[in-house]
Amino acid sequence: MKFGSFPAYIGGRDVAGDDPQFVYTVAARPIIEDTFAQLRRKQDLDRGVADPAAAGDGVVGACVVADAAMVHRALESAAAAAPQWRSVPVADRLEVGRRIAKRIGEHRDPLVEILVAEGTPRSMAEPMIGGLPYTSWSPETLEWCAEQLEVRRWDGEREMILRRVPDGVVCVNPPQNAATVNALNALTALISGNTVVVRAPRGVGLSCMYAMREIVAPVLAEMGAPPGTLNAFCGPPMLEDWLASPHVDDVLYYGGSKKGLEFERAAVTAGKKPILELAGNDCCVVWRDADLDAAVQSVTQFFMNSGQICNVPNQVIAHPAIADELLARLVAATRRIRPGYPDEPGVVLTPVLGVDWFYGCLNEALAKGATLVHGGRRLEVDGTPSGTGFFVEPTIVRLDGLAGARSLSVVRDETFFPLLPIIVPAARDDTALCNEVLEFVNSNAYGLRNSVWTTGAQTIEAFLRGVTNGGTLKINDSHSGFLPFLPNQGGPGLTGGVFGEASHPMLRTTRLQAVSVLRPEGVTP
Repeated sequence: MKFGSFPAYIGGRDVAGDDPQFVYTVAARPIIEDTFAQLRRKQDLDRGVADPAAAGDGVVGACVVADAAMVHRALESAAAAAPQWRSVPVADRLEVGRRIAKRIGEHRDPLVEILVAEGTPRSMAEPMIGGLPYTSWSPETLEWCAEQLEVRRWDGEREMILRRVPDGVVCVNPPQNAATVNALNALTALISGNTVVVRAPRGVGLSCMYAMREIVAPVLAEMGAPPGTLNAFCGPPMLEDWLASPHVDDVLYYGGSKKGLEFERAAVTAGKKPILELAGNDCCVVWRDADLDAAVQSVTQFFMNSGQICNVPNQVIAHPAIADELLARLVAATRRIRPGYPDEPGVVLTPVLGVDWFYGCLNEALAKGATLVHGGRRLEVDGTPSGTGFFVEPTIVRLDGLAGARSLSVVRDETFFPLLPIIVPAARDDTALCNEVLEFVNSNAYGLRNSVWTTGAQTIEAFLRGVTNGGTLKINDSHSGFLPFLPNQGGPGLTGGVFGEASHPMLRTTRLQAVSVLRPEGVTP
């Protein structure tokens, strides 16, 4: 196996158990080429009835599947380490962050290769991993968050301290579609003094465990962090165990809105803090004076991973004056997007599991008056149209009028396939139209990201003042791109629940505490 096997990492030690069960990673290319045979081979390996040594080059690694005893031990280890870790000075914890960022860069190539083997297109895996030291783990991000952890003021002889203290034990449940990058982002909670337990999903456990074991754990060890500061294992969902545990304080939950909001209620009932990273159904507005080349480049980010990620522009509102030209440019750009194997350069499309859902939404939209502008077919890996292909052609539909647009599922709901609606409002005075578009954007039930493309100073200010929905607003900037200092996740509504907001995990896993100190005469700090 090219990347080896990873046991659980608990209490500063590798733990496999007495009779370990493994889950194997078979590379995406052979699975696409010979699906049923390769899935059968993986099933036999996972069940322990096939010899891994004879499995061939397609098997690239394995992870031990944690049992109930390992899960319990990980929570105990995190709880035991928490008092010592939170007492470590912030400056030392920041040094941990700097070293993790450096080590992410040093391990970029093998981590990208594992992600590609798991099915992430190389064109996405490289910026995802390459961008982490520049975004979540950048000096600007970590240092700004650290500044929020403690502020001191004086009122006469009284010293007043407003500080954020760590919640304690934070459990991380990263999503199947982007487990590793989200787990690494969540681990900034370490810098604010929390101890962390990470569950790597079974389907993509290899990349996540590699990151925990080869990148984060060595840094914590060399900095003298107490054993149990980080605990990581591969396993099935275990949210009920976490909610029932007296050791758990916070849970970072990633997933769909329906189950996520149900989890929020259960977590609050159990006395835990739910930090939700749920669905996105982002709006992108392209105004009459937009740089259309730049706007098209940003809008086509929707088709990355075949639309199966949350932070992409799921719906576009096109000013009627430029709608036809925008659609023509989008179609031209979309025609160049092709399926392929994830290890091939330039490929962004991935297999789509919800094909029936795709056609249900498309047919509903067409039945209610939408126009099919491009796409709508299933494709084989070489781009050949096929009734059984695993890929779906990038698809664009046009909807005329904002009124009633959200009666269509393709606009109302987060979709997880490459079907992009372009909504064209009726022509009217620009001031009135701007107000109408702002109302539409702000009434979105989701709250992850919004983006606007316009070169007019007054229009920029109107959207800057007027867009209140969402954790992130981009104006004339890449819709999906991540930046240092700015949170790259979080938002209200169906995106983040009742407590949703733009999210730096380093801060969301803390709570505000007020302190006043009157020192006895002669006692100095």
